[in-house]
This record gives sequence, structure tokens and C-alpha cells, in this order.
Amino acid sequence: MARIAGIDLPKNKRGEIGLTYIYGIGRSNARKILAEAEIDFDKKVQEWNDDEQTRIRNVINEKFKVEGSLRSESQMNIKRLMDIGCYRGIRHRSGLPLRGQRTKNNARTRKGKKKTVANKKKAPKG
Repeated sequence: MARIAGIDLPKNKRGEIGLTYIYGIGRSNARKILAEAEIDFDKKVQEWNDDEQTRIRNVINEKFKVEGSLRSESQMNIKRLMDIGCYRGIRHRSGLPLRGQRTKNNARTRKGKKKTVANKKKAPKG
């Protein structure tokens, strides 16, 4: 089993797909890594030998920020926005969407589960 950047890659997946299990590496970056390490995209993870795994690790360590360091950097960026009190920071703080989406009907992913608000009862006529 290949263990790269603290992540156990799935054995029976193609190398290109297996690398995407690492936070911060998508399909295009996975292809760049494999091209630089001179490994076929279609070669499965379990077929990589130790030399190939070492080359992949070296490429990732030299050129990419992944897993813990990337997560902490993203969190620091969000914290900075919240601290300076800009619009995006305020939206982060209040748990609302920050890229101009409407919130009247949608935005359930950011706002969370519905909180039903009871209506005022109308006074009877007469």
C-alpha cells in the first residue's frame, strides 16, 4: 500500500485517481506529478514500486502544499478575513454564503437545517 503525505492511497485505483485522495491534489495536479515522476497515468497504485513512490513523494514535497499545511493556511486566511472585519469575513462569521448568492430561498448548505418561525395569528374579525 502506498502511503504519501500521511494518506493511504487506495491500491486498486489508477495512479491519476489515487493521488486525488490527498487534500490539495486534483486531477490536473495528479497528472503533472505523474508526468514529472515519469510514471504512466494508467498504472495502478499497487503496481508502483518503491522507486516510483519515492519519486512521487519528492515531487509533491518540492512543488505542492498539501494536507495539514494547506488546511492550516486556508484556516488562517479565513481567520484573517474575520479579524479585519471585511464583508467576506462577516459572512464567514455569520455562516452565510459569501460570493453573492441569494439567501431568501436557498443557501441551506451554509445556513444549516431550517429553523421554522411561527407566524402571528390574525385577530378574528367581528
